[in-house]
Amino acid sequence: MIDRLSQTRSSLRKMNKILPPPAIPAPEEARLDLKSNHYLNLDQHGAVMAYYIWIDGTGENMRGKTKTLPRKPTSVSDLPEWNYDGSSTGQSTGENSDVLLRPVAFYRDPFRRGDNILVMCETLCPDGSPHPTNHRYGCKDKMDQASAHKPWFGIEQEYTMLDSNGKHPFCWPKNGYPGPQGPYYCGVGANRVHGRSIVEAHYRACMYAGIKIAGSNAEVMPSQWEYQVGPCEGVEMGDMLWVSRWILCRVAEEFDVVISFDPKPIKGDWNGAGLHTNISTEAMRHPGGLAVIQDAMKRFEKMHIEHIQAYDPKGGEDNKRRLTGAHETASIHEFSYGVANRGASVRIPRQVEKDGFGYFEDRRPASNADPYAVTGRIIQTMILDAEGGIKTCSRETQTPEIPEYNYINKTPLSPTDLDIKIEKKEDVLF
Repeated sequence: MIDRLSQTRSSLRKMNKILPPPAIPAPEEARLDLKSNHYLNLDQHGAVMAYYIWIDGTGENMRGKTKTLPRKPTSVSDLPEWNYDGSSTGQSTGENSDVLLRPVAFYRDPFRRGDNILVMCETLCPDGSPHPTNHRYGCKDKMDQASAHKPWFGIEQEYTMLDSNGKHPFCWPKNGYPGPQGPYYCGVGANRVHGRSIVEAHYRACMYAGIKIAGSNAEVMPSQWEYQVGPCEGVEMGDMLWVSRWILCRVAEEFDVVISFDPKPIKGDWNGAGLHTNISTEAMRHPGGLAVIQDAMKRFEKMHIEHIQAYDPKGGEDNKRRLTGAHETASIHEFSYGVANRGASVRIPRQVEKDGFGYFEDRRPASNADPYAVTGRIIQTMILDAEGGIKTCSRETQTPEIPEYNYINKTPLSPTDLDIKIEKKEDVLF
């Protein structure tokens, strides 16, 4: 018996001498899951891989494909237009399937690195006019008209991590629920926080790309997180937020995790997810700005229905599940605003009340809302309507016109359907 043990130990010592220790990939070769990708070091001979990103017919999902460029671009004008099969994305028919891609912004690619880039695109009809699902076009038009006001935006993007099947919250019990909400918000520890590796990787990837990511935190529901982008001026807000969403989903791929932007992914006593939008104009950012904010609230109150219709891809249907008046939301049926009140439609920070100037937070947009539609609607109500500006963006297209807030061919909700009652609550007002 002793001889056998000695022989076994001797054999193990020999094996340890023969077998080298596990190789740790060099940083430039390692993926986020620590599996090597040696091909990232291959010479591209000056050519650049450009990944074109666009929004599909759902108004909330992104598509993308790669194009080779002969050299590194220095401006958006260096990037060629392209096209794709719109019949496969819910944006055209098979008989007239081409939808054009026009680059509007580009960023460093944190996955391929080097001179490779991510390209945000808007969609066009075959005649070059904006596609009905292209809400960037109208947003930019409104931002250009309001440029003298220097509108700044900062958006808080909430999201939920799901298992690879896209149905079950990441790290939740398979046959039950985690403990009640309370200890998870900004928490620490494996029993309170799940998916931090994805959050950290996404943060760094956004910084590398040039996205103006401003912060992140764990949210109230376990496996739910938030990150912030901004401040951004004008249409840049939408460009950066869409690309940051793509980066997040791409990072999560490497962990076999699905990112959900659904505004109410889990029914019951669990928080939903929003796209809280912080806004200020130059007048609001200077002494006396609080009065300008209060004046804007009067206009927001009158246009509550229009904002609800613009604040999710289904014209208000998604937000009906979230804006219930519970779980730090206001009811979808009424408009309210207040200081430091997270149960109001619009929150004015306590510090803004104290200083007499600053910004406000519109808490109504759903987490899956199009930031182009959200920020464009805000500028329309807050500035252009007050100045007699455009009501809508006129455009001629080769496809049927659909409402600005409606991304797919569905009948938008009417005021009667939403049963919206514009009513302030005295306990949350100035």
